[in-house]
Amino acid sequence: MTPQTIGRLLEPYVGGLVARGESPSTGDADWSAIHDKLLIYLELILKWNARMNLTAIRDPEEIVRRHFGESLFVGGYVGDCSTLLDYGSGAGFPGVPIQLLRPDVQVTLAESQGRKAAFLNEVVRSLGLRTEVWAGRVEGMEVGRRFDVVTLRAVDHMEQAVAEAGERAGERVLIVGTRAGSYAGYLKGFRMEEGVRLPESNEGVVWVGRRS
Repeated sequence: MTPQTIGRLLEPYVGGLVARGESPSTGDADWSAIHDKLLIYLELILKWNARMNLTAIRDPEEIVRRHFGESLFVGGYVGDCSTLLDYGSGAGFPGVPIQLLRPDVQVTLAESQGRKAAFLNEVVRSLGLRTEVWAGRVEGMEVGRRFDVVTLRAVDHMEQAVAEAGERAGERVLIVGTRAGSYAGYLKGFRMEEGVRLPESNEGVVWVGRRS
């Protein structure tokens, strides 16, 4: 795998990224540097995945497509914001690729499993990011701490997590899910827009909830 290969694999996900989003800052992205850092990230995932279950996807090209590509696609919907919480970050999706795309945003990766949180700290150190890792449950954050945007992707107890995300989000909630449900009933005070299909996916959808 090379940075150039990563760039080629990401084309279906990042083509027209600025047009899909709401912030011109995505147009200033240094894609060469992003591809270089994604290669380091990929190598870390493969190394740690041999010792623990970070992701069920083992094929490097599929990791680039499904994890990096979809995360960057979600990044096109972050919009104008200063702070972002990646709820139940796991191996860092979509939070880490979004941080690479949007260095102007202070990203917090929340992960309650200790070994995964340790992995995220290693990623942040290796990539030279200013990203915060919250090694605990989101419910354990100080009462009233809020973020402009909250993202969720394949977290446990999804409905409960979506409700908590709504309590923490000031402007919008971005949910990577499926066509089966919009989760609108769990987001009080938000208007859920029609789901946007993820590139190269039959069922994957990004749901965007905006505070009313």
